[in-house]
Amino acid sequence: MAQRKEHSGKRFLAAVSIALFFCACGKKAEPPPPPAPEVQVTAAVQRDVPIYVEFVGQTRGAKEVEVRSRVEGYLDTVNFEEGSFVRKGQLLYTIDPRPFQAALAQAKGQLAQAEAQLGKAMQDVNRFKPLVEQNAIPRQDYDTALSRRQAAEASVEAAQATVRQAELELGFTRISAPMNGLIGKTEINPGNLVGRQNTLLTSISDIDPIHVRFSVSEQEYLLYIKAREKVSRGERSEVPLELLLADGSAHPHQGRVAFTERTVDPTTGTLQLEASFPNPDKTLLPGLFARVRAAAEVRKRAVLIPQKAVQELQATFNVAVVGAGDKVEIRPVKPGPRVDSMWIIEEGLNPGERVVVEGLQKVRPGMTVKAVPVTAGGAAVRTDNTAMPGPPEADNAAKQPDASPGK
Repeated sequence: MAQRKEHSGKRFLAAVSIALFFCACGKKAEPPPPPAPEVQVTAAVQRDVPIYVEFVGQTRGAKEVEVRSRVEGYLDTVNFEEGSFVRKGQLLYTIDPRPFQAALAQAKGQLAQAEAQLGKAMQDVNRFKPLVEQNAIPRQDYDTALSRRQAAEASVEAAQATVRQAELELGFTRISAPMNGLIGKTEINPGNLVGRQNTLLTSISDIDPIHVRFSVSEQEYLLYIKAREKVSRGERSEVPLELLLADGSAHPHQGRVAFTERTVDPTTGTLQLEASFPNPDKTLLPGLFARVRAAAEVRKRAVLIPQKAVQELQATFNVAVVGAGDKVEIRPVKPGPRVDSMWIIEEGLNPGERVVVEGLQKVRPGMTVKAVPVTAGGAAVRTDNTAMPGPPEADNAAKQPDASPGK
């Protein structure tokens, strides 16, 4: 009996052991937690920042002159190189002068005839005067001689005016540059009739200085006036202007406002201004796209972060701040003016705090991240001493072939 109980106990223990073995084999191991997402961060900086206002405009000559013919005739010659610089008085065009030479000769002949008639009339007056005093001839004959002399004098004056007009028209057959400047292409070639419909021949632009015409809103104009008042308290009375070209480069010479329209356009609410910039090298030409920039104020101890670190949604602005323990906090901020690729943060951020600039789509409030600081060149430094790829512009520049001589 005792052996039977002992044998039953052994079988029970064996069954329990087998059951525990299969339970242990069927239990799955839990996966390790995912690694913290890697994001690129940069620290908010604090410095004095000039606040600029920019206006879009187009360059034009300080003076623009359209060259037209003053007389009607057939164009004879073109005496300049298109697109070159011309001097005042330089011959540009000639018109066939022969019809005008003939008209001048005819006018001179009429003048000579009128002068001959005047001489005859004066002789009659001089001869009749003593005779009428002696009552040798009727008074009426003397008065008639005086009238003929006056008529002859008027004819001489009219003939002289005709000669002067003919001389002017003959002179207009030689068209000269009215000023120094850059001349454009000729609109009319030799052999064409000009002057009948006030034909445009070419245009000349004075490009030193070069002017930029642009429009500003009422608010921007008032901001400019306030900035000018601040500057006028110093040594200068004008706000210096900068000229930025289409390729992003800056013109090396500062400019000033040369012209302000007297009224605001009521349909657009804008005011037209014109700025003048020295152009001694004559590198700037009329018609270029340009931006005029003026420093309206200097923001003291401003906090700046890259613009791409700011998220805008329904007129609210947020930044992802990486705090202690690399935990993320989504914080609302109040942005101010933009300065190049940076944004001034007026409220909600302190200098030195780290904000996410790349990987914003990965982060959530309270999440722990792996923060990689961004260098000045745009690459993020890893903890394993390798560098993350920088912006696409850097990659593209690195792929460009070497253009140095001998390569």
